[in-house]
Amino acid sequence: MLEISSGIRHFPSYLDRPRQETMIETIREIVSAAPLFTPVMPGTGKPMSVRMSNCGELGWVTDKERGYRYQPVHPLTGEVWPPIPNALMQIWNDVSGYHLPPQACLINFYADDAKMGLHQDKDEQDLRAPVVSVSLGNTCLFRIGGTTRTNSTQSLKLASGDVIVLGGEGRLCFHGVDRIYPATSTLLKSGGRINLTLRRVTP
Repeated sequence: MLEISSGIRHFPSYLDRPRQETMIETIREIVSAAPLFTPVMPGTGKPMSVRMSNCGELGWVTDKERGYRYQPVHPLTGEVWPPIPNALMQIWNDVSGYHLPPQACLINFYADDAKMGLHQDKDEQDLRAPVVSVSLGNTCLFRIGGTTRTNSTQSLKLASGDVIVLGGEGRLCFHGVDRIYPATSTLLKSGGRINLTLRRVTP
């Protein structure tokens, strides 16, 4: 485990290859029930470069009219989200240090040309709980700043099987994905990267 800054911890190679492969099969089952969709920015309706889905009692969604929020059903199918699998619950229990379980797991699929701008995870009511993030597939360049956009940033590469925890003073740090490095993993047959983000929403 590497302490990146206060409250931000990096667990390189947390999942070995067999556990990554099992996790991918589990995510495929989830996405077959809750299909990936393209989120859009509030107000402008501009589509993001990632596709996403969720599992858990709540899912994070966004659209032009209602903006960022959590809701219990898929925005396109109207069906409740599939439950968070036990393997992800175990990761949360192992690294989060938090006494309540996650309620949401955001599934982001990044094509090799996708990015994610600097942002804060602040749509949750319970900001004491950390954010736990699992990387699968191609390596990405992950950028972390402070609690304002003007703070300096640092970058690190997140490889397949890595886990990163944003908690404590780092819970509201700005962070984003600057680029994906193609052909750095053979886990996903068509390339790209999957990011699984576990969050506690309510106190």
